[in-house]
Amino acid sequence: MDIGRRARGTLEQEVVAALAAAAEPMTPGQVRDQLGGDLAYTTVMTVLTRLAEKGVVTRQRIGRAYAYCAVSDEAEVTARQMHRLLDAGDDKAAVLSRFVGVLSDEDERLLIDLLRRVEETGDQ
Repeated sequence: MDIGRRARGTLEQEVVAALAAAAEPMTPGQVRDQLGGDLAYTTVMTVLTRLAEKGVVTRQRIGRAYAYCAVSDEAEVTARQMHRLLDAGDDKAAVLSRFVGVLSDEDERLLIDLLRRVEETGDQ
């Protein structure tokens, strides 16, 4: 590994930490400046795009650019990742069937209760 290169995943962690410490959403340029400015703007953009695809950060349009925020709720991050993985498959029924098939009895009851609540309240 080159002396100037970060270990794999380290840059993503640094970007998320910078966003989490910020009081408001940050643009890619602001993130780069926060990390020391030695990174290419396109590198920061690529990392932010990947983190958004993973559900670890959210983005919102501000003018012509996007500003990013870290998702602080671990359950939300996990739910977004699960949704992304489900959308990536060709056969959602098979994926969900296998997922439900490996749940513990307790987790299965919880899932059934949650689905009933959603059905009763109309929430999604």
